[in-house]
Amino acid sequence: MKSGVHPCASGRAPGFTLLEVLVVLIIIAMATTLAAMVFSGGLDGMRLRSSSKEIAAQLRYTRTQAIASGQPQRFTIDPRGHRWQAAGNRQGKIPPSLGVDFIGAREVQPRAGEGGILFFPDGASTGGRVRLSVKRAAWRIDVSWLTGEVTLARASPGDASP
Repeated sequence: MKSGVHPCASGRAPGFTLLEVLVVLIIIAMATTLAAMVFSGGLDGMRLRSSSKEIAAQLRYTRTQAIASGQPQRFTIDPRGHRWQAAGNRQGKIPPSLGVDFIGAREVQPRAGEGGILFFPDGASTGGRVRLSVKRAAWRIDVSWLTGEVTLARASPGDASP
């Protein structure tokens, strides 16, 4: 420093401003979100997983209520109306962008076009399968008739059946 001039002639210390750092962090966050959406199937993929998990949880809840109350409990699903109803008058909607299929015992079908699964106090059920799909992705929720166990799994792309 022979000339007596400070290395930063403007009087500012070298580095980045808070605004510059925030802009970079926002850009990184947006890029990460977009990448996650691309790899997970986008918004429809997130809706598919969320709805599948919700229906599986409500089926498990209905089974638990049958065991706890000692009374049969019914879970109903309306594939065309994109609605479901569980024990305790719990209700929900399935996003219209998702395809909904149901296979179950005709004897517990509440109305034409709707499906039902009846859970008994010993934990058993009438059994059934709910299949939710969007584009080339699908999830299956299976209910065992013997044990009433509810399982959630990805359906293979070639699995056209509910």
